[in-house]
Amino acid sequence: MEEREFVQAVSERTGLSRQESADLTRATLETLAHRLSGGEDRALERELPEGLAESVRRGATSAIEAFSYAETVRRVAERNMLKKGEADSGVRAVLVTLRDAISEKEFGNLMSQLGSDFSQPVEDFAG
Repeated sequence: MEEREFVQAVSERTGLSRQESADLTRATLETLAHRLSGGEDRALERELPEGLAESVRRGATSAIEAFSYAETVRRVAERNMLKKGEADSGVRAVLVTLRDAISEKEFGNLMSQLGSDFSQPVEDFAG
């Protein structure tokens, strides 16, 4: 999936503009990368188009941070000046779009590193 298609899918799922969706996608990927091991962030990068892979690289750290889904939403909302509900919908949309954009194996690896509190928002997403 091309970056343009990815952002368009997020936009359609959230109702946000293309620019808001692009900003939200970058912020979400950077924030999620803080939770991933070095091997997992590189594996995710390989399956994403360059612009999105760059967001993962920017967020990658040598020390994995442990934070919840709710904290992910808070960070994305703060960074993009969104309301909590908009950020929640956005993070869910990015995760669902990732599920469509990367291999099933890689998505499973990603979700196992993110933790169980990330699975329910993806399953419940109605966007």
